[in-house]
Amino acid sequence: MVSVISLPEQISLEDSTPFPLTLAPKSNCLKRLSDVVSFVEQHRDELLSRLLQCGAILFRDFPIADAFEFDTFARTFHWMPLPYVGGAAPRKQVTSIVFTSNESPPSEPIPFHHEMAQVPKFPKHLMFFCEVPSKSGGETPIAYSPMVYNRINNALPYFVRKLEEKQIRYTRILPDGDDPQSAIGRGWQSTYQTEDRKHAEEACREQGTGMYESFNYQERTIVWIQIVHGLTMAV
Repeated sequence: MVSVISLPEQISLEDSTPFPLTLAPKSNCLKRLSDVVSFVEQHRDELLSRLLQCGAILFRDFPIADAFEFDTFARTFHWMPLPYVGGAAPRKQVTSIVFTSNESPPSEPIPFHHEMAQVPKFPKHLMFFCEVPSKSGGETPIAYSPMVYNRINNALPYFVRKLEEKQIRYTRILPDGDDPQSAIGRGWQSTYQTEDRKHAEEACREQGTGMYESFNYQERTIVWIQIVHGLTMAV
């Protein structure tokens, strides 16, 4: 029903596994969304096993037309949805589990990162969907984290050991209201889904399980939050 295809942008992992693994429907197969749902339901365990092996799967040319059909496709994997609470990117919610990636201008760069790595409860899986391709650019690059870690560790082992020993501190600045000009400009109200400062602090502490050290309110009610984490790595 599907074929494994190659793309120029793919890389090979140490065991020659392609990253990302790219699947495309065979001719006259998977013509409708219902066909795709049936395919995933029948091959879910195999797909998840391949995902664990290769780190990412690209579903190319599958009949998924919009965010609502993408919602249906995503739910077929039976993953537990994670509320977008504590994230930094300004996003619009399209369905209960589908959000736009970022509402900042195209001029704003978004560096490689682990989704919501600054909070203890980060997503185990992440899915992207493109409804309207960009006329130019518009790429969504991904990196294989174990490979990145190994390269850094081989080049700077002392630095990596220091990170593991001393851990990492994040300092976040949350404005009073969303800043649409910043790729990480989500305000404290939408970050913690409240208009009450005390509720925001409570939600922050609950989410951080004691890792949030301080709250400092400055001009324009900007909140400063310091977070301490160990060195984490995710695919």
